[in-house]
Amino acid sequence: MMASIATVVAPALRAEEAILLPSGMSVSYLDTIHAAPGPEGLTIRFRFVSAALADRPAGDDTLADMTWLCETFALPRIASTGPRPEQVIITLADRPVEFGSSDPEAIQYFEAFRPEGQTCTWEAF
Repeated sequence: MMASIATVVAPALRAEEAILLPSGMSVSYLDTIHAAPGPEGLTIRFRFVSAALADRPAGDDTLADMTWLCETFALPRIASTGPRPEQVIITLADRPVEFGSSDPEAIQYFEAFRPEGQTCTWEAF
């Protein structure tokens, strides 16, 4: 079971607090997954949900929103002590899905970024 190898950490934001994205869509923070290795080494995953995602096709706005989440939400929450992650993965979903599980009914978008100072550089999967 994947949950046993992953560590879930909740930053200071409560899950019910809305985050307004540059596109105007509102998302809620779900959780942060540490200790689940990624293809590039140390990886931290930040997961967000918004029911509005079901009515919005993926496009340039989606990548821009995910980049914004990486730079303004994820990077400030990455510890400045200890090893720095090689990759940050941002997940947007229309409903909560248990980490490591699939839900064929759920809409989920995943984007990988390489943290570089105060910016996140998109890395195509």
